[in-house]
Amino acid sequence: MWVPRRLVGAFRGPRAVDVGVLLIGVAVVVALVATAWGYGYHRDELYFLAAGQHLAWAYPDQGPLVPVLARAMSAIAPGSLIALRLPSAPAAGAIVVFTGLLAGELRGGRRAQRLAAAVAAVAVIVLFTGHLLSTSTFDLLVWSATSCLVVRAVRTGADRLWLLVGAVLGVGLLNNPLPAFLAAGMLAGLMISGPRRLLRNRHVWLGAAIALALWSPWLVWQGAHGWPQLAVAGSIAAGGSTSSTPWWQVVPFQVLLAGPVLAPIWIAGLVRLFRDPALRPVRFTGWAWVLLAVTFTATGGKPYYLAGLLPLLIGAGAAPLDGWLTGGRRRVRAAVLAGALAISAAAGAVIALPVLPARDAAPVVAVNPDVGETIGWPDLVAAVARARQRQPPGAPVVIFTANYGEAGAVDRYGPAVGLPPAYSGHNAYGLWGPPPDGGAPVIAVGLPPSVLAAYFRDCAPAERIDNSAGIDNDERGRTIAVCAGPRGSWAAIWPALRHVG
Repeated sequence: MWVPRRLVGAFRGPRAVDVGVLLIGVAVVVALVATAWGYGYHRDELYFLAAGQHLAWAYPDQGPLVPVLARAMSAIAPGSLIALRLPSAPAAGAIVVFTGLLAGELRGGRRAQRLAAAVAAVAVIVLFTGHLLSTSTFDLLVWSATSCLVVRAVRTGADRLWLLVGAVLGVGLLNNPLPAFLAAGMLAGLMISGPRRLLRNRHVWLGAAIALALWSPWLVWQGAHGWPQLAVAGSIAAGGSTSSTPWWQVVPFQVLLAGPVLAPIWIAGLVRLFRDPALRPVRFTGWAWVLLAVTFTATGGKPYYLAGLLPLLIGAGAAPLDGWLTGGRRRVRAAVLAGALAISAAAGAVIALPVLPARDAAPVVAVNPDVGETIGWPDLVAAVARARQRQPPGAPVVIFTANYGEAGAVDRYGPAVGLPPAYSGHNAYGLWGPPPDGGAPVIAVGLPPSVLAAYFRDCAPAERIDNSAGIDNDERGRTIAVCAGPRGSWAAIWPALRHVG
């Protein structure tokens, strides 16, 4: 695609990290570290701790990156929730900084860069993923860094940056496969709007080769295990996850993830990518958002899958915002923006961070159900321990759970109350079983009556799962049953008990 020389010249020029942007990023890190102790482990964090004790190149539902981090932080400070979450805070701070950098790369001045960083800093998606150790935390970071590097490579013509793009994507693909969608979306965008010369650039394809080489251990593992990631994706699309939403909510949900009152900024950024002649060389990134929005809507993806491009759109919208502030009635406009940032910061903190007592978090859980998954795990393990105490002292038992959150909770809190390690058929736990045969009684946690009747003998309810905060979550109200044993050997029934999602 031919691009006028004057537009290329306007698009070039040095960009440096603004001190104000850095300070905003640091403020986010400090806020996240200060609140890292709140509530308790998320079910996924409990799972990551367990996966960190079974290191592999891949798992049915993720790559090895986060389990490696979980194992490292657990080795440094065993049992510390703050230490476990520590890597996520600087990751969120880096997302804020990349958003500011993107504003600069997209021809925004110093104030536009700071505005972009401030908008990202109060976004619910940044605060919540920065609060937990999560695959989505580092996915958002990888998408932000990749977007920034791609825009800079196009803007400056520094072809060697494409090698760094490949390295970042490759590391991100060892977290989860979502960066492959980003790469595919940008490639499709290039085909639609150009500059198509990039499709003939050997550095671009060398970068792709680097990403593929780094990703190859995950691909080999998945292929050897029958591609369980596809089954997990199907379960998510069918609503089998706490954060699953109906397909039609994928795009509207972006408004909530960035903050409703600040949504006009990233929407303006999307429009600008298509309309501003000076940004024509990177218009393909706007097409990437459109194509991925259609893809994730059609496939039933989670809303946060698309949120990885919000830093790019916020960066693109920062210059128009800066221009709006310089219009008439500047003080009024500045006050409106300050109020919007303050409202978004307060709402984001309440929705994403443990600023309310757990007993008062019911309204938050109604908006963000994942918060409920950080409450009540010690109570669940205490109920399992009470069921265990009804068995003869010293007699062996098998603890079998419906999902990896329950199993991870038993593994984390159980040793302190004399419980053995848990087994589950869910995701990677299904690879780590079955229990040894021997006829030991089974404490079945969270299993529906149909499963108990089909695979276990003489089951009777022993406890009902609840939590001291009185918060409704995925575990509250489930039953803990004590069964005489499995129907047949564990090895025989194990394939039927395994499931992914």
